[in-house]
Amino acid sequence: MNHSEQLVTKLPNDIGGDSAGPIERVEHELEPWEKRCHALADVLDFHKIINTEEKRRGVESLGSKMIAELTYYERWIVAFANILFQKSVLTPEDLARKMDEVKARWDYSGPETDSHEGHH
Repeated sequence: MNHSEQLVTKLPNDIGGDSAGPIERVEHELEPWEKRCHALADVLDFHKIINTEEKRRGVESLGSKMIAELTYYERWIVAFANILFQKSVLTPEDLARKMDEVKARWDYSGPETDSHEGHH
């Protein structure tokens, strides 16, 4: 397959067959935000807002640079936001406002503690 054919047929996150180092198979405990992201994916799918196929396409549409530089769940979050913007479920202003609210809560109470966990 020549370079042009590869560009047309190979999606950014299709890395099978590419040269790379050994795969690091390290299990890690998910961070609280990663667990919330996964729960959000389940809720969006359950309510038929974003299905698995749309999420996959949303991640692929980020392009190879973002896919390479973002973590697994960061890709999900960016893809969800883009899809919700496209579907007019959420606006960038809505998201910015909510992010400011969360940041203000964080600034007010400091890092997450067990007593703070219930306020999210």
